[in-house]
Amino acid sequence: MGNIIDVKKTVVKFLKENINCYDVTVIKIEKANEIWKTIAEVYEDDSFLKAMNMPPKQVRLFYMVQMDDKLEITAFERLNSFQGLDSSSE
Repeated sequence: MGNIIDVKKTVVKFLKENINCYDVTVIKIEKANEIWKTIAEVYEDDSFLKAMNMPPKQVRLFYMVQMDDKLEITAFERLNSFQGLDSSSE
């Protein structure tokens, strides 16, 4: 059974090992029915610029990582946006 600090560490480690990113910040953690759901803000190189052999530019992306109570990753997804970040989206 994990605690919130272990969940955060697990998410950061998972994302750094599985995507090519520079920085990972966990911005949301919630637990419901023994399932941890997290949202992380990640900075990666812009894949379009990279494909065009242009100078790299970092873009901010959001990922959802879900895990069970044993901290085993059960779902992972890149999100189009994160509504909770902007105060105008309430």
